Amino acid sequence: MIVDQRTYTAHPGKLAKWLRLYEEKALPLQLKYLGELIGFFQSEVGPLNQVVHIWKYENMGDRERRRAAMMADPDWQAFLKESEALGALQAQESKILSPVSFSPLK
Repeated sequence: MIVDQRTYTAHPGKLAKWLRLYEEKALPLQLKYLGELIGFFQSEVGPLNQVVHIWKYENMGDRERRRAAMMADPDWQAFLKESEALGALQAQESKILSPVSFSPLK
C-alpha cells in the first residue's frame, strides 16, 4: 500500500473559489477513478492558502493506471482548463508515502 499526499498552494484570496470548483467538478471524477480518499484538509497554521489531500493505492502500478484513466476523461481535461483559467494555484507538490511496519494504515 502507498499513499499519494498532494499539497496545493493557492494565491491569497483564491482558495475558496478553487475549492468550490474542485468540489463540484473534480472530486466526483477523482472518486470515480482514484478510489479511496483518506482525507482532504485546509491549512490553518503554518503555510496558509494550502490544501492537502491524501489518496490510498495498492502500489505504484495501481496509482499509474488509475491516474491515466482519469487523465483520459474529457471531463477531467475540462476541469484542468477551468482550474488553470481561474489562476488560483501557484504550486503543487506530490509525495508518495509507504507505511512502516507499525503503521495502523497498511
